[in-house]
Amino acid sequence: MFNSENHQFQRFHNKIWLSSPTMHGEELQYITEAYRTNWMSTVGANINEIEKKICEKVGCKYAVALSAGTAALHMAVKLADISQNDKIFCSDVTFGATVNPVVYEGGVPIFIDTECDTWNMDPVALEKAFEIYPEVKLVVIAHLYGTPGKIDEIKAICDKHGAAIIEDAAESLGATYRGRQTGTFGDYNAISFNGNKIITGSAGGMLLTDSLEDAEKVKKWSTQARENAPWYQHEEVGYNYRMSNVVAGVVRGQIPYLAEHIAQKKAIYERYREGFKGLPVKMNPFDKVNSEPNYWLSCMSVDPEAMCEQVRGEHKALFKAEHGKSCPTEILETLARYNAEGRPIWKPMHKQPIYATHGFVTREGNGRGKTNAYIAGGENGKDGNPLDVGMDIFERGLCLPSDNKMTPEQQDIIIKMIRECFE
Repeated sequence: MFNSENHQFQRFHNKIWLSSPTMHGEELQYITEAYRTNWMSTVGANINEIEKKICEKVGCKYAVALSAGTAALHMAVKLADISQNDKIFCSDVTFGATVNPVVYEGGVPIFIDTECDTWNMDPVALEKAFEIYPEVKLVVIAHLYGTPGKIDEIKAICDKHGAAIIEDAAESLGATYRGRQTGTFGDYNAISFNGNKIITGSAGGMLLTDSLEDAEKVKKWSTQARENAPWYQHEEVGYNYRMSNVVAGVVRGQIPYLAEHIAQKKAIYERYREGFKGLPVKMNPFDKVNSEPNYWLSCMSVDPEAMCEQVRGEHKALFKAEHGKSCPTEILETLARYNAEGRPIWKPMHKQPIYATHGFVTREGNGRGKTNAYIAGGENGKDGNPLDVGMDIFERGLCLPSDNKMTPEQQDIIIKMIRECFE
């Protein structure tokens, strides 16, 4: 329980952000170049250069620069050629942009629960899902907070059932699994340059592929699907999704600093891990043998026995202060009081009102309707662990201030604040 009367913390003069853009100067050079040469549209040298550079860094053959990571995911779903009302398996603990493009094309998301080892899609639950919905031919996976999921296991299951993969690597640019970059494992892959990502364009994203045909299709669709004619002729529905050459200038200036940003984020993660020793908390986990995250966001979860009472509604949360215990709501409110930004873990998609009637599959099968007023239990699985892993992480977890401009001294103060929440 945090008691402000017992502590003399000073409010941070400048806000400590969750994750804000970090500029270096070259970005302005390339933006100015676009301005001076009058390439202020969706074509130009900056776009050409970043498509080339990202291919070199990630290890794919083709990249198509688009207006947002969401646009890239939409184009990926369109490439997958789903039909109206096709069921699509999707990561459950993720941002809505992972899932919404499925709905744009008439698909029906079915949510696959999370596993504890990486907080990503559970391969065991995915296999169960194919038993329930054997007709599914597309799986959309996201790498949460920059941590690769169990890609080999997921890919093997999808291959077994003849399902394609859309890989949402929006949060994981620069992360690797068995030495290979995320954004190269799917049949269709997307990354993001949103303002809070590991490198940014203020906006923007890319579709990544080894297929020239797919790259050319997306370039066509993203520029209003214009046919090869001297006038504007259209045989398909198109979209205004191409990246601006000005935005591409920002990305161009950021790309050389990707490794530096990852190193800074890793140092933040390690300082938190060291600073929380002895507390009843755990950092967001990853597969230390097979993967190297990009450490985009450092997160933590409170051990069950150290959780004070916490209740969350649709818009507000309450907690009951208790000595020796704390919860995400108390920690986030404490950080906010001193001008530092944290955030709850993504609320699972199957608990979002818009998707409340959609299927949800856990490691034990159908995850809906598992509590019973007449039978004790129901919240834990046969193994004694929470049956709905995603909701358990949401209830006990939070994203910590992870801005790479935060100084070690500022982070030490944040660590001390959090430690004193457990007094």
